[in-house]
Amino acid sequence: MVNAAESPLGWLFARGLVSERQYLAGERLRADYEMAGLGARVTMRWDAGPSGSGRRGPPRGADATTAMIDAKRRFEAAVAAAGGGLSDILWRVVCAGEGIEAAEKALGWPRRAGKLVLGMGLDRVGDYYRIA
Repeated sequence: MVNAAESPLGWLFARGLVSERQYLAGERLRADYEMAGLGARVTMRWDAGPSGSGRRGPPRGADATTAMIDAKRRFEAAVAAAGGGLSDILWRVVCAGEGIEAAEKALGWPRRAGKLVLGMGLDRVGDYYRIA
């Protein structure tokens, strides 16, 4: 049985194919990717428009745009820390949710190379995020 809601990284972690540190690094990278809004949009944004300021306006919360910019900077820095040869597999498996076999095929890699390269990339991302 396959759990369709499980991410490829979660699948690898549940079967002991990536360490907890690698899993946490991948989840942190994916969270920054999602927060930055870098994924493809399939619908229109329905966020509330700017609110009025002053005594009648609601209190201002955290600026979502600033949070998105910060997440994008963290994501780009983490991918840069992983390096050019490792960033492709990281993006495909962690962010896009492709399976290892599909990512290997898309990148033209031999079978079973993706898991090794993904592990190296996750280790470097873990170093960037300072995950012990």
